[in-house]
Amino acid sequence: MVKILGREAILQAQDLAQEVVEVPEWGGAVLVRAMTGTERDAYERRMVTVRGDKPGVNLDGLVNMRAWVAATCIIGEDGERLFSETDVAALGKKSAAALDRVYEVAIRLSGLTAEDLEALEKN
Repeated sequence: MVKILGREAILQAQDLAQEVVEVPEWGGAVLVRAMTGTERDAYERRMVTVRGDKPGVNLDGLVNMRAWVAATCIIGEDGERLFSETDVAALGKKSAAALDRVYEVAIRLSGLTAEDLEALEKN
């Protein structure tokens, strides 16, 4: 029999996957978690622009994209984000290889597939 969840059970569920990511460029490892639903919506909103009735890729949304994802998904041992929106520009000046390593894990943990990214580009 399937357990039917109530409101409180859903809201209290610890459902954000986490993974330790080694970042040798930074001299250690970071804890990366999946995006929340709101954060994923913000990520997708960054990638899409609409002019008139025609959607397209928002090239401005690609600026510091990896840094934005890193700022959003790197957390401390307490589960709280280490960085805020104001840190994105500074993170963007860090190693591209390091940011890419964090980005790839965050995207995977957040359930974004290659098909999702392609759909954003097409739509």
